[in-house]
Amino acid sequence: MNALQSAASLTGRILLSHIFIISGLSKAANPAGTIGYIQSVGAPMPEVAYAIALFVELVLGIALLVGYQTRLASAGIAVFTVATAFMFHNNMADQIQQIMFLKNLTIVGGLLMVVAFGPGALSVDNRRR
Repeated sequence: MNALQSAASLTGRILLSHIFIISGLSKAANPAGTIGYIQSVGAPMPEVAYAIALFVELVLGIALLVGYQTRLASAGIAVFTVATAFMFHNNMADQIQQIMFLKNLTIVGGLLMVVAFGPGALSVDNRRR
C-alpha cells in the first residue's frame, strides 16, 4: 500500500468514525433526552436501544477510528446505521428526513468499503500482524 492509500484510508476512518463518536458523547451527556427521543418514535425497549446506541457509537466508533477489529466494527456500525435510518428518518415526505435517510445510506456505503478493503496500513489491525 502506498503512502497516498495509507493516508486516505486513515482519513476515511477518522471522518467515518467522527460522527458516531460525537453522537455517542452527546447521548452519554443526556441519557434522559435520548431515551425520550427513542420513545417518541415508538421504538421498543428504549433503555436497551439507548445502551446499544452507546456501545455502537462509542465502542465501535473508537474501534473504527484506531483501526481495531475494523471490519467487524464497520459491519456493526453499518447494520446500526441502516436500522436507525429506517426507524428515525422514514418520513420521505419531509425533505430533511429524506436527506438524513440518504446520509445514513451514504455512510453505510463508506463503512462497507472499510469492510471490503480493510483499515489500511495505519491501523492497530495492521500493526498486530
